[in-house]
Amino acid sequence: MPTLPPNPHPKQPTAARQPAAPLRSTDPKQLADPLRPADADPHRHREMAESFGADAALYDRARPSYPTALIDALVAAAPGRDFLDVGCGTGILSRQLQAAGCRVLGVDVDERMAAYARSTGVDAEVSPFETWDAAGRTFDALVAGMTWHWIDPAVGSAKAADVLRPGGTFAVFWYVLQPPPDLGAAFAAVQRDVLPQNPAAARAAASPLGAYEHFLDRTADNLTDAFTDISRATFPWSRTYTRDEWLDQLRTSGIAKPLADAGKLDTVLKGTGAAIDAAGGTFPLDSVAVTLTATRK
Repeated sequence: MPTLPPNPHPKQPTAARQPAAPLRSTDPKQLADPLRPADADPHRHREMAESFGADAALYDRARPSYPTALIDALVAAAPGRDFLDVGCGTGILSRQLQAAGCRVLGVDVDERMAAYARSTGVDAEVSPFETWDAAGRTFDALVAGMTWHWIDPAVGSAKAADVLRPGGTFAVFWYVLQPPPDLGAAFAAVQRDVLPQNPAAARAAASPLGAYEHFLDRTADNLTDAFTDISRATFPWSRTYTRDEWLDQLRTSGIAKPLADAGKLDTVLKGTGAAIDAAGGTFPLDSVAVTLTATRK
């Protein structure tokens, strides 16, 4: 199977899933940053995965889409055009794959998200992936954008092997949203003010890349011997965010609900918005999509 090479020519996307925070409570001492896996097993907190559908339209509008080079690489690597999108959400990734000529079936745990996806032309079924009934269907590729951390790694790996055809592609990926260093430091200061006893949250706000390395490592470690050709790749991309656009994506992140429940979301939004205003109201975001792929034997 062709591997996914780094993208030398990043293209500007318009709207993806940012990992939700695996939180146990709304105690400010325990609030974690959505980009840092404070809990090594976020799949055990499925209620957080089901919080995104509260405003599916906002989610679909605010989340970045996937780099064109990544979509092209996924299509080129797969032996055919039948794709399964695990954790399809509102269908952001599914629609991009459809536009590239793929037949896509989405699966999501949240009926509200799946309903929105269906309204945009995506065939979506509602179920946790671990217990989803494939009804004998198999696929050329299984993809999961910003969602595989919600899947039990051992069960998910076995399920992926069951639904992939021989030679099929397994591909999971996450965004790393990296603001400019000065602005990242300002965002971290907001986190420190709100979560003074959780320095990990501030560190992740300033430099989130390390959080995703955990997800990649855990996924690779749990792939069964049914897979081969395990590899990683990165796809850089960039775009300019306005203050309102960034705050909208923050409102759709996994940290939003527990912060709101703790009465701290408005404080975070206000502080983050003030930092962006001080930087001129817009800022460039040079980011990267990190991927892990494997081939079904």
